Amino acid sequence: MTFTRMLAVLLARKKASAAVFLLCVVVVMLVTFLLPKQYTATASVVADSRPDPITAMASPSSFGLAFIATQVDVIKSDRVLFRVMRNLKLTENPTIRQQWQDETRGDGSIEVWLAELFKKRLDISPSRESNVIDVSYTAPDPRFAAGIANAVVQAYIDTSVELRVNPAKQYASFFDKRAKEARDALEVAQKKLSAFENEHGLLATDQRLDLENARLAELSTQMVQLQAISAESGSRKSQAQGAQSDRMQEVLNNPVIGSMKADLSRQESRLQELSTRLGDRHPQVQELKALIAELNSKIDAETRKVTSSVGMNNAIHLQRDAQVRSELDAQRAKVMKLKSTRDEGQVLAREVESAQRVFDAVTSRQSQSALESQSTQSNVSVLTEAVPPNDPSSPRVLLNAALAVLLGLLLAFGTALGLEALDARVRTPEDAVTLLGVPLLGQMLVSAGPRADKRKGAAGLLGLKAR
Repeated sequence: MTFTRMLAVLLARKKASAAVFLLCVVVVMLVTFLLPKQYTATASVVADSRPDPITAMASPSSFGLAFIATQVDVIKSDRVLFRVMRNLKLTENPTIRQQWQDETRGDGSIEVWLAELFKKRLDISPSRESNVIDVSYTAPDPRFAAGIANAVVQAYIDTSVELRVNPAKQYASFFDKRAKEARDALEVAQKKLSAFENEHGLLATDQRLDLENARLAELSTQMVQLQAISAESGSRKSQAQGAQSDRMQEVLNNPVIGSMKADLSRQESRLQELSTRLGDRHPQVQELKALIAELNSKIDAETRKVTSSVGMNNAIHLQRDAQVRSELDAQRAKVMKLKSTRDEGQVLAREVESAQRVFDAVTSRQSQSALESQSTQSNVSVLTEAVPPNDPSSPRVLLNAALAVLLGLLLAFGTALGLEALDARVRTPEDAVTLLGVPLLGQMLVSAGPRADKRKGAAGLLGLKAR
């Protein structure tokens, strides 16, 4: 359909279109003025995502859009709405209870019914670039709307405090039990350590062990020295018991043996001189030989006496060596036992230290949880309280009027096109060619009188009619 024909159709059907347009505008505006006025009251809150002043750290969920979305869900939750009902005692209001009876016939819970009604009239609008949240409520009474908006904000703040405090109370109760258990475990470990120290006399275990180690080192040194002395004395004993005992240093350095050997040398020299001069059978020679034999016997006796003292010294050294070896073994066993005892004591001491660390950690967490459970501060603050609005939020007269005009124009245009589709007529020369299927030879202008057909339009000027 061309624009010319459309314009011709609208001009031809202008009365019907105008009637539809006016009817639509009148109906919409009538409904607008008949609808009860609704008032919207808005309160604003700001949710703080800064670190908790008690725990000194921020929750990972306190950042970004997730935090704001969580707060919006909390505001819309039944827990907050039920708190509003309890705070305002709405379930005890006779008017509200009568309305609930009329709508539900007493089926279900009035709290649930009121919560669903609140959710329909409650609007939560978070800011896109900040932590500010607008809480709006719509009601016929502006004071009631403001009261409900403020009550929702207060219930939301109280609920946010509960959401922070209730888990802290549970944690505090849990850590209180764990603290008692840790204290009992610490006392048991300390008693075990004390009993062990009293049993073994370990008041200064490390110092005692140092002394015993020093004693062991001293005995080890003595043992090494005695082994060297015993080895030397054993070698000298073997020499003393052999054929070369007269060459021992003790024998050579002995003054008695030295004097007798000197005397023996003189007598042997004299014997040689007398034997050469007097002969071997001379009485003086025989006497001298007897004297020499006696000297040799004395020298041998004295040598045996000296060598026997070497064997005695060796026996003494061996006895001392055995004694020190026994003391060394006893000291080594004592040190090993003391080390074992110290190790066992250290195990018990580490158990005490571990129990102490657990007790300190649990006590610290218990104190923190107890402090958190006593907190009455919320991270939500009221930014703006709701006040009763002066102007209604609905119905919007100007907006509804504009919509009525737009809707009326659309319906008027549709009505004209519908009527034209039911009763199509020739409005333009092109319609004659289209409807009659014959070429157009010419146009004739006819003057319209006062009694002309009232329905004629642009086709009336042509004197043509489709049917």
